[in-house]
Amino acid sequence: MKKLILTALGLLCASALVVQAQDAKPAKKAKHELTEEQKTVMTDMLAKYDTNKDGKLDKAEKSAMSKEDKDKMAKAGLGAKKKAAPAADAAPAAPDIKK
Repeated sequence: MKKLILTALGLLCASALVVQAQDAKPAKKAKHELTEEQKTVMTDMLAKYDTNKDGKLDKAEKSAMSKEDKDKMAKAGLGAKKKAAPAADAAPAAPDIKK
């Protein structure tokens, strides 16, 4: 009798965990909407540098951009976000010395 009760309790707990895990799926991210200024800048850059006419700027097309145009895109908030560089003033970790 005890085995039956423990088995039923175990199955109940396992099914509750499965149901909870299914409900916890992350929602899709909403696509970021561009402002009017960003749309204008992007349209200008695509017209000027999109050589293969695919509607996107690939690495080669971005490397062909002038410094002015790169600054214009950055000012509008467009472009890839760069990873933060490690802090230069951070002290190096002390070596682990074991005796």
